[in-house]
Amino acid sequence: MTIVLKVGGGLGRDRGDDALRALCTTIGEAARRHPLLVVPGGGRFADAVREEDRRLGGLRPGTHHRMAILAMDQYGLLLADLVPRARVCEDLAAAATIARDGRAAVLLPSTLALAAPDLPASWDVTSDSIAAWVAGRARARRVVLLKAHADATGVDAYFATALAVAHVEAWVIGGDDPSRLVELLETGTTTGTRLTAEGDPGSPLGVAPLPQ
Repeated sequence: MTIVLKVGGGLGRDRGDDALRALCTTIGEAARRHPLLVVPGGGRFADAVREEDRRLGGLRPGTHHRMAILAMDQYGLLLADLVPRARVCEDLAAAATIARDGRAAVLLPSTLALAAPDLPASWDVTSDSIAAWVAGRARARRVVLLKAHADATGVDAYFATALAVAHVEAWVIGGDDPSRLVELLETGTTTGTRLTAEGDPGSPLGVAPLPQ
């Protein structure tokens, strides 16, 4: 089954470009053995949208939502250059074909996400929630959020709802240590934080931190 990897835009910003490049190399190698679907964060492209939103005193929710998701497309194109043998795609059928070929599929999510009525147009919905939503649509085994910091406090406000609807296992792990991703893919566990949505959509996250 597919594993969805959300590569956070803050990794390169907070941990350095070398950390981002090392993670991308690992993803490219791991895709030879595991079907991987990469959902990009927004990175500095989304930061620019937030800055414009602040500078202009608040854009309409539908406007900044669309701009931020288009920022994910831009970061996805960047990741596809950094992940060896990766291919970009805009739908889940193409992603499955790429993954079966032993390549990482990097999703440019705007076509899917902007047409989704169940994703509110709000800053509460970031690439975290979109990754969980994609995992549900793809019937993935799990969604892994690769961030600069491996704790649950960094997930967006809508994530618990998106995860409850998706019915998938979720992990937050440090993207600056690619060996953790390899361990999770190979054994099903690693150092990080495992998240579950408890009960119905809208209920709080269950957090199971594992030893750091």
